[in-house]
Amino acid sequence: MSKMNRMVVILSLHCTVVAAAVPGVDSARVAPGERGVYFSKKHYTPGVIPAYPVARRLLPAPVLEEHPGWIEMYNKAWELAFSHVKSPAPGSPFVSDYYDEAFDHHLYQWDMIFMTIFGRYAHHVFPGIQSLDNFYCRQAASGAISRMINERTGKDYFASEDDANFINPPLFSWAEVENFKMTGDKKRFEAVLPVLEKYYEFVHSRRYSGDTPHRLYWSNGQSSGMDNTPRDEGRPRSHWSSDHQGWVDASAQMVMQCDNLASMCLELGLAGKAARYREMAREIAGRMNTWMWDDNDGIYYDLHVDGSRMKWKSIAAFWPMIAGITTPRQDSALVGHLKNPAEFWRDMVFPTLAASHDNYHENGGYWLGAVWAPTNYAVIKGLERVGRNDVAREAAERYLEGLYQVFLQTGTLWENYAAERVNGKFRQGVNDRTPPGDCRRDFVGWTGLGPISLLIENVLGFRVDGANRVLTYDLQRVDRHGIENLRVADITTSVITANRSLDPGRASITVTSDKPYTLRVLFNGKTRDYHVRPGTRTIRVK
Repeated sequence: MSKMNRMVVILSLHCTVVAAAVPGVDSARVAPGERGVYFSKKHYTPGVIPAYPVARRLLPAPVLEEHPGWIEMYNKAWELAFSHVKSPAPGSPFVSDYYDEAFDHHLYQWDMIFMTIFGRYAHHVFPGIQSLDNFYCRQAASGAISRMINERTGKDYFASEDDANFINPPLFSWAEVENFKMTGDKKRFEAVLPVLEKYYEFVHSRRYSGDTPHRLYWSNGQSSGMDNTPRDEGRPRSHWSSDHQGWVDASAQMVMQCDNLASMCLELGLAGKAARYREMAREIAGRMNTWMWDDNDGIYYDLHVDGSRMKWKSIAAFWPMIAGITTPRQDSALVGHLKNPAEFWRDMVFPTLAASHDNYHENGGYWLGAVWAPTNYAVIKGLERVGRNDVAREAAERYLEGLYQVFLQTGTLWENYAAERVNGKFRQGVNDRTPPGDCRRDFVGWTGLGPISLLIENVLGFRVDGANRVLTYDLQRVDRHGIENLRVADITTSVITANRSLDPGRASITVTSDKPYTLRVLFNGKTRDYHVRPGTRTIRVK
């Protein structure tokens, strides 16, 4: 097939998916100023927001004999999160209670998506995924959803959808699928799929560099979420526009968006539409590996308009792992960069800019080398997806220990962190909005991803599949550890492994549950499934 014919096929696939995107809604007849037409929830119904002392008794309770301080930090993260749960302001058009990032009086799309990722562990206490409803109900007829919305009025921060800073990483569908894995609630997919398909159409229309050789996706500092990243071809901050370049993170996130829309379609029985989204994801991935992958350097690079590579190394280079587009050989090369002390394996992992870059700041410089929760989570989940659980676990523990050292000094969590120790001490980062002032404190915010999600998933080793009523347990630790009151869909279970330091080859696991489910134990290179019944039992594995 010629390049021209292949392009026609790709555009045809795109148009076919979009044409069927919003059943029951004639997009051509939607008034230009009308909001939320693709979302069925129209009104706010007041609910009860539990105070933290009440919520704490219902939340998962990690057990970690070797690191009791990390448990203290975990509890602090939840305390801060519940102190930031809000109801819509009187007179606002919002339709749901929500997690607030505690930064200013705007809702931030990038922040809130990641807050739902750790918030799903409390879905039975506060359904945090509904925080995204307040973006969906403000979607424009074009499919546009602003990355910033005024919490008091519901108005978009930007005057025009064409503003280069309007869009954030398109990760709504990822958040929805991750929440589904916890709850098994596919009914929500029925409500949000029309919104997210129309949003895909909008992002594609504004970020696709279709007139370039590479035909990938572009972004800029604010739009990518990494405000002062130096990747923007040296443009001054007042001109953050990188149209028709190709950005690794933006392109990988479009792969993720297509794949997650496909997953949602499959759950709803829309196999044909799912196949078309999968094909679009494969096409984007193929172009990324053709144009962005540098075989000599073993890393992905952003592209200039003409398709030549911008040879600087940033945290964006690792999004292809979580997008699932890499080969084992590429994974090994990328892990080499992550584990390189001269680049990303610093005192605290992972700086957003390689330490070898001329613009790298020891104090973090906001996105010039600071350590941020959303990018760390994406990298560690990427390592996990490509089967490098060993590196993912090591990175999570190194990151958590850095957070904990600052927690010991300050008693709280922060917006971002410096990657370098000074006089043996870790530090919070710097907020570039008020240099050289400190970044935001009491920030949960996305910083809860480390003390909550990474602790449960990569330190303790639990993966929840609520849709299939399966809890996977990667049993690696030898100290007494586990989790109590964990929710798997509508199941409440506790899984505790006794201290096995004297005999690491054996494990004694005590399991309590109120409903049946499958406990899948990964231990000593083998996978064993156990049918858990209501009550308490002891499982011995070796």
